[in-house]
Amino acid sequence: MEGNLLQQLVEYYSVNYGYLWDLFLKHLLMSVYGVLFASIVGIPIGIVIARYSKFSGLIITIANIIQTVPVIAMLAILMLVMGLGTTTVVVTVFLYALLPIIKNTYTGIMGVDVNIKDAGKGMGMTRNQVLRMIELPLSLSVILGGLRIALVVAIGVVAVGSFIGAPTLGDIVIRGTNATDGTTFILAGAIPIALIAILIDVGLRLLEKRLDPAHRAEKRSKQQPQTINE
Repeated sequence: MEGNLLQQLVEYYSVNYGYLWDLFLKHLLMSVYGVLFASIVGIPIGIVIARYSKFSGLIITIANIIQTVPVIAMLAILMLVMGLGTTTVVVTVFLYALLPIIKNTYTGIMGVDVNIKDAGKGMGMTRNQVLRMIELPLSLSVILGGLRIALVVAIGVVAVGSFIGAPTLGDIVIRGTNATDGTTFILAGAIPIALIAILIDVGLRLLEKRLDPAHRAEKRSKQQPQTINE
């Protein structure tokens, strides 16, 4: 049974390679566009609430409330205003990506050592220079962690977009759920979706580690030549 299913999967991929690749790219691009727009909005918001922390609770609560709305319900609400298709899916991804981006930006900047910031101010740096040259570089790995979480969430959100006419890998999964014996179709769509999420998670996690100040400091200390005491 398992061998037969594997054979059917291989056959499906070989016959429908072009169709699957097209859906794969569209699925990935919708996810990336939504997270990109969320970054353009969310990172500045995170910076602002880190500077004016009295607004942080309100902003993060609003972003949390958006996350509690089921994806299919959010798609249905936006569909009434924006219609069917990819634009509605990208806007939905944008909304769901805001929370991890805003929260990680805020957390990253707030986590920068106060002594380092004070040292920058003591050298004559302005508030914006401290942000550009100290806070953002030191919090970059945390901000990237928010982008990673947002992208992984986006992959799942886009898959549901097939219900409102967006061309995604979810099309194949839906076809499998409607078929009498649709296991092959379900796996044929689910495997590439999982593959995108895993590749993004692993790739950004490695980049996140490389940008982590603690990791870079440890790497530099290992590269320094050790002196031998006689």
